[in-house]
Amino acid sequence: MHLKDLHIINYKNIEQRHFIFENKINCFVGENGKGKTNILDAIYYLAYGKSYFNPIALQNINHQADFFVVEGTFEKNDQTEHIVCSLKKGQKKSMKRNGKLYQKFSEHLGLIPLVIISPADQDLISEGSEVRRKFIDTVISQQDSQYMQDLIAYQKIISQRNALLKYFAINRTFDRDTLAIYNEQLAPLAANIYAKRKTFIEDFIPIFSVYHNKITGNKENVSLRYESQLENSLFDILLNENLDKDRVLQYTSVGIHKDDLIIEIDQYPIKKFGSQGQQKSLLIALKLAQFDFIKKQSGTLPILLFDDIFDKLDAQRVQHIINLVNDERFGQLFITDTHQDRTELIVQSTQLDYEIFKIQ
Repeated sequence: MHLKDLHIINYKNIEQRHFIFENKINCFVGENGKGKTNILDAIYYLAYGKSYFNPIALQNINHQADFFVVEGTFEKNDQTEHIVCSLKKGQKKSMKRNGKLYQKFSEHLGLIPLVIISPADQDLISEGSEVRRKFIDTVISQQDSQYMQDLIAYQKIISQRNALLKYFAINRTFDRDTLAIYNEQLAPLAANIYAKRKTFIEDFIPIFSVYHNKITGNKENVSLRYESQLENSLFDILLNENLDKDRVLQYTSVGIHKDDLIIEIDQYPIKKFGSQGQQKSLLIALKLAQFDFIKKQSGTLPILLFDDIFDKLDAQRVQHIINLVNDERFGQLFITDTHQDRTELIVQSTQLDYEIFKIQ
């Protein structure tokens, strides 16, 4: 899998750019604020149908325009895939594959396997459980459309149940039978989602551990642990046990929408006890494990985006990362950096084909 060319019009601060890429390493260098990260985000958009950094689609349109277009040509399994994403103010977002319009964006997910590693990933450590659940769900959904459908259905029914609980509170009434209908619909969906998340984490942790040990030289003891209320109880039992609490809170307080991925260093929360370098090493290992997992599931080498990842890493960790990507397990790579000399030294050490684009 590789991106052959990219055409961007009015995407964020990029009025118009066209790139033709090497099949191995492509680097964007320049000062902060010049649009390097926005180029990577445009590539991400072609894979996921949305921005990695700003989910509000209209805010990705250049301030001086009323539309944007991101267009790319990919080579996958000796076939050409031409993807076009566009949005005009006042209209729906459009996504086309080889000239055919998608009716649902979810139909596209998984076609272009891609992983991004960015400073924004810090949210996986610093923010709440929702961000970590989203990470798990994104990886699983790329190759399991049924999982995504179950997740969408679950979230919709939870919203309906919450609205009903609020209605009961406002109107000082209660109908157990009506609530039971939602409970019956939620239980099998929750069980399926929990089972797939648990299986995923069991497969994912050993892959993560290998990458983390290589990046840190086996010097740091970091662990991942999946935490779910369904581990010790069936969902319908949890709902019944917490009914009084839900009525007071006016929302559903238990379920797989409360799951979390616990990240610790030396058995303490890495959020509080990990240094910047340790946290960054963990995040890179997490994303490289995501890369490996998607590669095994799809049978295709994903595209890998490195957004400004070399800051706050010592030379030894940088070298470990470069050694990891400098083999046949990795395919096309895109890198952004503010320091051209540093970038050039790094990519030259790989002895792979590379191209450097200076972004003014």
